[in-house]
Amino acid sequence: MESTASNEVVRDVQQNGLCTGCGACVNLCPYFRNHRGKTIRLFECDRTWGRCYAYCPRTEVNLTNLRKKLFQADDLTMELGAFKGLYMTQAGDETVRNAAQHGGTVTALMKLALAEGIIDSAVVAGDNDQQVACPEQVDGPDQVGSYSKSKFILPPTVGKLNEALKGKAEKIGVVAVPCQAQAMAKMRVNPGPSDAGNMSKLKLVVGLFCGWAFDGSKLRELLGKELGNTAITGMDIPPSRHKCMEVSTENGMVCLPMHEIQTCVADGCGYCIDMTCEFSDISVGAARSPEGWDVDKEWNQVIVRSALGQTLMDLARDRGILNFKEVPSGNLEKLQNASMKKKRSCLAYLAEKSGREDDFIFLSSEDPLIRRIRGLE
Repeated sequence: MESTASNEVVRDVQQNGLCTGCGACVNLCPYFRNHRGKTIRLFECDRTWGRCYAYCPRTEVNLTNLRKKLFQADDLTMELGAFKGLYMTQAGDETVRNAAQHGGTVTALMKLALAEGIIDSAVVAGDNDQQVACPEQVDGPDQVGSYSKSKFILPPTVGKLNEALKGKAEKIGVVAVPCQAQAMAKMRVNPGPSDAGNMSKLKLVVGLFCGWAFDGSKLRELLGKELGNTAITGMDIPPSRHKCMEVSTENGMVCLPMHEIQTCVADGCGYCIDMTCEFSDISVGAARSPEGWDVDKEWNQVIVRSALGQTLMDLARDRGILNFKEVPSGNLEKLQNASMKKKRSCLAYLAEKSGREDDFIFLSSEDPLIRRIRGLE
């Protein structure tokens, strides 16, 4: 029988340049750890089956099967995954908006879920003063606002969830990017024997749209070269036509050219097939509209995917937790097109890496979704 454990994670994922640092293999056993944004294995392992391999988003997966087991069949779409509706929202509380990235929708939803008892604990992304992304677990709505800025560097969020699942919390919510959400989907559908009793604790996944994230060490090097020791208070990436990343510092705003910033993108991001965090209950991204960036940066676009996601969205509307406005004509089509561009790009990169046009390494060429993306069905 072919071994599927930590040796294969190292060989097939890490050494193959596919690792995203999601943390799915962290805090399962003493062997895998995260150090300054990198997942490392401390010791060799002689197991022939491991949760590290089973949960990794870059090991073999049939996305069609995963979708069908987690979402209503009538909601499934090729372009965006499960889809119940697209919304334009912002936090109703101006204080939340001012402290958060863009419209503050994610912060508002997580605060509401905690306040209403939908969840009793949340795993969110934080960072330290060395620009290292660190996941944190919070237990009260008042704590969420401290973690509301986008990091653009992936923390090992799923590793923090693995830790939280062993704790006292009974209803856990997670803010995740696509690779992390896919790992959690694999955990839910096929938990290891020691995890089966705890996986029901994972109640809510709020996803973030993500085209790519930074390699933390590369970004720190670039920021150090450009800004020296100047304290950074925030970062944002306007629409592509602006061709820059905005870095807020103690001395004001600095715009770094996108061609420099793109040299810092994490290697594993090109092999991601999901832009809109399809394996979440609700997923949230920056708004796009004809009104332009000055208006859009105060709003989010939101996809509702599950019954729980719809319940939370409806509650946010009823309670005035979120403000809503009409989705501009054409936005859904633009989002679908951008998502399909990401999917096709992923398949092209994987085929290039494998050296065969029909070998996508961890994505099955016989998966009906993959065949549809390729135009074969």
